[in-house]
Amino acid sequence: MNDRIADACPLAPLSSALKIGDAAPDFPARTTQGDFTLSDMRGRWVILFAHPADFTPVCTSEFIAIARAVPQFEAMNCALAGLSVDSLPAHLAWLEAIRTRFGVTISFPVIEDPSLAIARAYGMLDVDARNSATVRAAYFIDPHGIVRVITWYPATVGRSVAEMLRVLAALQRVEQGDVMTPEGWVPGADVVLPAGQTQNEVLAAGPDWFMTMQRDTRG
Repeated sequence: MNDRIADACPLAPLSSALKIGDAAPDFPARTTQGDFTLSDMRGRWVILFAHPADFTPVCTSEFIAIARAVPQFEAMNCALAGLSVDSLPAHLAWLEAIRTRFGVTISFPVIEDPSLAIARAYGMLDVDARNSATVRAAYFIDPHGIVRVITWYPATVGRSVAEMLRVLAALQRVEQGDVMTPEGWVPGADVVLPAGQTQNEVLAAGPDWFMTMQRDTRG
């Protein structure tokens, strides 16, 4: 890591787990696409996703699938950033191996974290962890830098790119403030109205006051 990035890094291990609604810890880092600072992404949605290690089969399958979905994420104003504790040279070698073997170019930055500072600041790795294998974590960060969704998987279970896209679409829909999204919601499906908060609202809504579905007029 160059001196500018090392000197600028403000990260410290969290005293408690990062939660939904927290500001995403800012950080500068080296990546496969040059220097990166998270706060430079303000104004866009960001999915920061960690993988346990380079050159592992589950991670490779994820990166191939995510790379193929980049146009869909970009159409939703969402930037992607991968992360592991491996070094930049290891990242570069792995991405070149993916390109050579599978014909897939990884077009999003992959962040190095050899000091474990980012992993610990985000709670991916316990401060007393005995090895550097992070959980398979993803943080959905809104355009204001606030964490809106956190998902964690074990090292042995791959994520679903379709679910990442679905969650992002749901977050962007409820950001409009007028409705919520029910189980399994996808764009175009019915949405849920907020439940009544007064007796008059409950009476006006009828027996379904606590779960009123309606066609999404903004789909």
